[in-house]
Formats: sequence, structure tokens, C-alpha cells
Amino acid sequence: MQKKFITNLALLLLLNLLIKPFWILGIDRAVQNTVTPADYGLFYALFNFSFLFNIFLDFGITNFNNKNIAQNNHLLGKHLSGIVILRLLLALVYLMVTLFTGFLIGYKGYELKLLLIMGLNQFLASFILYLRSNLAGLHLFKTDSIISVLDRVIMIFICSMLLWGGISNSQNPFKIEWYIYSQTSAYILTVAICLILVFRKANLKRLKWSTTFFLMILKKSYPYAILILLMTFYNRIDAVMLERLLPDGKEQSAIYASAYRLLDAANMIAYLFAGLLLPLFSRMIKLQHTVEDLVRLSFSILFVLSTGVAIFSFQYSHKIMTLLYHHHTDESAPVFSSLMICFVFVSTTYVFGTLLTANGNLKTLNYMAASGMLLNIILNFALIPYYKAEGSAYSSIITQGLTALFQVVVSQYVFRFQINWRYLAALLVFVLSAIILVYITNIFVSALLPAALICSLGFVLVALSLRVINFKSLKKEFST
Repeated sequence: MQKKFITNLALLLLLNLLIKPFWILGIDRAVQNTVTPADYGLFYALFNFSFLFNIFLDFGITNFNNKNIAQNNHLLGKHLSGIVILRLLLALVYLMVTLFTGFLIGYKGYELKLLLIMGLNQFLASFILYLRSNLAGLHLFKTDSIISVLDRVIMIFICSMLLWGGISNSQNPFKIEWYIYSQTSAYILTVAICLILVFRKANLKRLKWSTTFFLMILKKSYPYAILILLMTFYNRIDAVMLERLLPDGKEQSAIYASAYRLLDAANMIAYLFAGLLLPLFSRMIKLQHTVEDLVRLSFSILFVLSTGVAIFSFQYSHKIMTLLYHHHTDESAPVFSSLMICFVFVSTTYVFGTLLTANGNLKTLNYMAASGMLLNIILNFALIPYYKAEGSAYSSIITQGLTALFQVVVSQYVFRFQINWRYLAALLVFVLSAIILVYITNIFVSALLPAALICSLGFVLVALSLRVINFKSLKKEFST
């Protein structure tokens, strides 16, 4: 299983590192720099608001399906037909709830129009994730890897034409609506391709209505739905609260978006691990195979990556923000420094939270997520009026840190992992070494790219020398 994990992870990372950084740092950043801060701030707040009621879009079906198909491949055809119809029904509920709630909190006219299109985009993106969960459940990781970047490839092509193809100019400036519509087009094409692939694997000819099946799926998936709802709220509520609570809320939301964009990009890498780990953990647990080695391997890789990125970002935050953005760089730099600390905690969650999900410990995870949501909202109400965007960053650090620690402790209790004090000491030494390395590099190297290359090489060498990542173990996996 470790060999399968590493080989497929390598392909997944390669494709995503080729495509998604350009999407985030090239296209998305260019859009923010092209439109006004207020326009992008409104877009970002509405974008995050459209996430809040994703429970009605998915109802936990994707996570349930990923685990279920991984353990029972023969159920693909039977479940696919009913779930597709069910998700269409849930999409209608989602759109009505999202628009009605948006109206209640003060969105009107133009804002509701944008929210409607973003809601449609959320449905399409969620539907792609569900279709991909079938591919991952069948362990068709290579196909899933290609699909994981397909929508971004299409968006890059469309947005590049709109931004730099002579379509927008001083007389016809780029509009934020164009950005939203390009996402809609890309999602529709990707859904069509996914449907063809999955329907062929399931040998499905037509869809079937079954009320009994709908109720059975909803009953089995609702614990996943609650978990998704709670975690979405404490991950996405920040930008909405900034935009609604402050007089300059749209600008503060844009500042937060500038800083959060790179965290979001980094989190995509960690999310890829979770997408591979869930079906692997699910099958290993069903077959009663030990998961300890895979947990340590995946966590070690993510810990080295996330800690290195967080420390480097903290030291070079102002230079990074100045390089990327035209507006509010002095304000976004400290927000970015704080938010990147969350990358370490989110990466931890993607390993241990995924393990607990695969093991069915959803009740425990739901209690944790509810506590995290409540804590994050309270902290935002307390900190945003005084610290604005930085206040939201502080609340994220506290919330993500505590929930990550909780999941590690629960995993240790449930799986009775052997506590390896030497390994824990090596992690601590790695953190201290990384801090020293970045600090010294900053003294002698001011340019970002050379500094990043030096630090990246240093992080890898330190991790290998401390055996945080065991090179001999990796070599053994590839040779078997």
C-alpha cells in the first residue's frame, strides 16, 4: 500500500504542481490585480459564503462513497444511478437555502445574481468531486489525477484569452463576472467528461428513481454531512464576517484573500494526500492491515513540507506580498505570516482526520468540528473589530491548532500507535533547524527564488539526516 501511495502521489503532485500554482499565482492573482479591491473583496466574500451550505449539495455522500466503493467495488453501478439523481435534488435545496440566507443578511440585486452563479459553480465542483470519488474508490488513481487538474486547465485557457488575448482593454475592462462565467464553463466540460468515464466503468445505461435508496444513502451519509458543514463553517466564515462586520469590509476581505490565496494553494497539496489516503486507509482497515507505517510516512512528508513552507513564508512575507500584489501589501503581509502557520495544522488534519474518517469515528469528529466552529465564530467576533483581517488570521491559528491536536490525540487513543520519542524529538529538531536555516538564508540572500531553492534543499537534507523521512524505507518500497 505504501508503494501504491507513493507512486500515485508522485503523479498527482506532478500534475497539480504544473497546473494549480499557475492558476492561483498567474490567473487568480491577475484577476485580483486587474479589478478593483472592492470588486474582488465582494467576490471573495460571496465565494466563501457559497461554501457555507455545501452540506445540502453533498450531504457527506462523496466521503461516504469514497470509503464505500473502496471497500465494495461491486456496488458502483447500483449506487451511481441513484446518487446522481439525489445530488440533483440536493442542488435545488442548496441553491434555495443559499440565496434565501444571502437575502436575509443583506445581499441584493447584483450581489444575489453573482451568488446564484457561484452557487451553480459550487454544485458543479462538488459533482466533480463525487464522480472522482468513484475513480479513487476503484483505485484508478492515474485517471483521477488527470481529472483533478482538468477544470483548471480549461479555466486557464479561457481566462488567459480574456485577460491577455485582446478581449479586455481600457474601453472594455475585465469584469469579475467574466471570471465567474469562465469557471462555470470549465466545470460543465469537466463534469461531462467525468460522467462518460464513470458511467462506462459502472456499465450504466440509464438513471433510476428510488425513494428507498435515497433515504438509505442519506441515512448512511448524514454523519459525514454534519462533519462537512461544521468544518466548512470554521474554515470559510472568516471572509464573510470581515465583509459584513466592518465598514471597510470589502477591502479587508480582499486583504484576507491576498494572504489566504497562498494558504489555499498549499492546502491543495495536503488535500491531494487526503484524496489518496481515504480509500487506502478504508481498505486497509477493512482487511485489518496495520496503518501505522502509512500514517507515519504521509505525516512525515506533509510535516516537512508544511513546516518548511510556513517558516519560509513567515520570514519572507513582505517580499512575497509585494511581488504578487499591487494593493494593500503592507496590510496583507502580517496576515499572510499568521495564516501560513495554519498550513502545518491543516496538513496534520488531512492525515489524522482522514484516518478517523476511514475508521468511522464520525461522532467524535463532529463534536470536534462543532467546538471548532463555535470557537472560531466567537474569536472572530472578538478580534475582527480590533485587528480586522489579522484578527481572522489569529482566530484561524487557534482553531486549526486545537482541532489538529485533538485529532492526533484521538488517533493515538483509537489505534494505539507506539509512541516513538526519537521520532518526536527529530520533528522538534527539524523545526528548530528550519528556523535557523531560513534566518541565516535571509541574512545573505534577499532574492526570493534563490532563497526558496536554498531553503528547500536544506529542508530535505535536514529531514533525511534526522530520518524524519526515511530514504532507505522509501527505496525499499519502490524495489518491492
